[in-house]
Amino acid sequence: MIDTSLDVINKLGLHARASGKLIEVTSKYRSNIQLGKGKELIDAKNIMSLLMLGAGKGTTLRLVVDGTDEEKACEEIKALFAAKFHEGE
Repeated sequence: MIDTSLDVINKLGLHARASGKLIEVTSKYRSNIQLGKGKELIDAKNIMSLLMLGAGKGTTLRLVVDGTDEEKACEEIKALFAAKFHEGE
């Protein structure tokens, strides 16, 4: 199991388009992938749950990935956040 943190650095935060891109990544993996603030974790494969997080720019999120492909999933998710969801900022 991987338990780490991610910083939301894109200008608009985890809005609908960014959440959609995150779902494209998380849904490719068999691992259980959760995001949240502190102890409250949500399913990172569920668009409504992601939107309800209300994660704006500057938010630090907890990422928990557990499963057979957890390392690859974690790497790709971190890369997506680092690339600011490819929003061209």
